[in-house]
Amino acid sequence: MLNRPITLALALSISSSALAQTAAENQVVGTWRMMSATIDPGGKNIAAYGDKPNGLLVFTPDMHFVEVLTDADVPRFASDARGQGTDDENRMAMSRSIGFFGTYTVDEKGEFSGNRVEGSTFPNWVGGVRTRDDLSLVVDGDRMTEHFRRPDGTRIKIEFQRVK
Repeated sequence: MLNRPITLALALSISSSALAQTAAENQVVGTWRMMSATIDPGGKNIAAYGDKPNGLLVFTPDMHFVEVLTDADVPRFASDARGQGTDDENRMAMSRSIGFFGTYTVDEKGEFSGNRVEGSTFPNWVGGVRTRDDLSLVVDGDRMTEHFRRPDGTRIKIEFQRVK
């Protein structure tokens, strides 16, 4: 009979610690500003979005995200009309920026575990699902590091700072 209260107390303790694990705070929710981005094709480490990377990554509490990354030094279009850029202007704008959005997941620890792209300025990403095998986001306080691997194996590293 003495064992029942101990067993009950132990069960309640295990139950509440399991609840705490499943209710972990979402570590990525919020707005993040890109601080640096590097790409490593063939063992070279170069600036992915030029010397002035500019971008935001936003994770909403309802599990949606939007990411827009640009090179602040991309020249303006001479025509001042988005749909009337020259081939060179369009190529430069496309190659030095990306914008996409979709949904994301976190695990029981509140850590990023994957995303699904619903729309993108690069149409090949639409419908794509990325797991930790392709994309990792590691939060350390108000800093977040993204590691992404392209299908060709090229690695990209982006550093973000939480916007307060």
